[in-house]
Amino acid sequence: MKVKSFIIIAFVAVAGAACNKTFLDVNTNPNTLPTASPNFVFTNAVNTATSVNNMLGVNEIGSYWAGHWTQSNGYIINNAQFGYNFTNGDFNYWDSYYDNLQDFQFVIDNADAYNQKFLKGPAKVMKAMLFQQLVDMYGNVPFSEALKGSKVLAPKFDDQKAVYEALTPLLDEAIADLKANPFSSAFTGSDLVFRGNTTKWAQFANSLKMRILMRQSRVQGRESYIKTEINKIVTEGSGFITGEDVGVGGSTFYLATAGKLNPIYDRWGYDANGAKRALNNYPRPTKFLIDNLKASGDTLRMKRIAYANGGENGSNPGVSTRAEIAANYSGTPFGASSGYLPANTTSVGPSLLVKGEFNRAFILMTAAEVQFLLAEAKQRYSDVTLQGTPQSYFEAGIAQSFRTLGVKGFTGTEFKGSGVKNYDWAASSDKLEAIAYQKWLALVNFSGLEAWSEYRRTNLPATPQSMQVVDTKRPLRFYYPNTESGSNGDNVKAQGNIDALATRLFWDVD
Repeated sequence: MKVKSFIIIAFVAVAGAACNKTFLDVNTNPNTLPTASPNFVFTNAVNTATSVNNMLGVNEIGSYWAGHWTQSNGYIINNAQFGYNFTNGDFNYWDSYYDNLQDFQFVIDNADAYNQKFLKGPAKVMKAMLFQQLVDMYGNVPFSEALKGSKVLAPKFDDQKAVYEALTPLLDEAIADLKANPFSSAFTGSDLVFRGNTTKWAQFANSLKMRILMRQSRVQGRESYIKTEINKIVTEGSGFITGEDVGVGGSTFYLATAGKLNPIYDRWGYDANGAKRALNNYPRPTKFLIDNLKASGDTLRMKRIAYANGGENGSNPGVSTRAEIAANYSGTPFGASSGYLPANTTSVGPSLLVKGEFNRAFILMTAAEVQFLLAEAKQRYSDVTLQGTPQSYFEAGIAQSFRTLGVKGFTGTEFKGSGVKNYDWAASSDKLEAIAYQKWLALVNFSGLEAWSEYRRTNLPATPQSMQVVDTKRPLRFYYPNTESGSNGDNVKAQGNIDALATRLFWDVD
């Protein structure tokens, strides 16, 4: 009887529910997103931007192809990375970047309605940075029709040069929004980058503009445009990031809990309990990098960029197991497949990984990069209204590089009179080469994508070819991923035949 009673009761409940017109309503649009407050979306989007499928991953690849890192021989050689045998099934950062961009667009579109206008400027800055990076990875990309959800399911691809040009006014809009909408004190915690400091966001926007402009400096016919835009930055008046790096998270965000560590620490360092990750044995500073630091007498930075052979002393975090003298630092030849085991090679150092320091900020842009951008701008275009000299910016860039790496009390002028090429401004006959070399050094461990992009743009420094490759070809871009070919095939085909080892981006002139 009890069983029958339960059946009857269940039948009556379902029958009664059937009379309710809203029950099991199948007319709800499945493409309609649930509502979310922009501040929560913004915080998550900034955090997600640093993930292994976004900046963390592409900075790793860039660090290899820029000649900063290679792999130890504790693993089978990665043929996609070091033999350049990759297809449209490899290195798919496209999907995660666009997913991340969709979140920032949500913030831009909904900030007004939620009375959170202060988030529009930061979201536009992040949007500009991500699109700049997408162009630097793939060339032509959907931009004008992108991020429109179900309204445009197959967005057209915009010309890469046009996207670059659109990013400068987008950053202008961002700065205008930032100036007009100070952060509400109740929401500063939503900002994982500057904690609600709109002045610093504007300085970051101007710094990104300089990156975008100088990336085009070798493109014929761009000089007048670049100079005009630089002068507009100076006139705007917010200035640039100086004396500190742009970073996500830090001690107020990352926790010693699984899934909440700094993603760099979590990938190549240690887990939440302090156990060394297996991938700690993977990336290795190259022989070219270590040998050049030794030859230039730049051992202070070398000891911050890398640990001596044998790695970090687990009982003395931040210090090498072996004595930190030049003889104990051995870089690995780029692409070497044997003879360089983790135990007898130099590893990624304390500027990036120290046991227990799980809550460092994830760096988006260094102050050193900004100073070298200014140095190049003033060297190429002496009549722009930047107040410094090429030399002053160059030396400030070196000083900021030392600061970011953790070397204290270095002013950048210590190399004056040393006669060391690319360190001593007066002794460097090719000033642009000196700037490019020092920028390449300053990007080590922090900005692999930028280092790879700068290498493609300048061909400096002349890093060795991978030992897995018999010709001189190197990766110039990624292929469009097969996921985009499947969902937006006609527009992908319209880009023509792409050869990742031969198809140059518009700013890569030679």
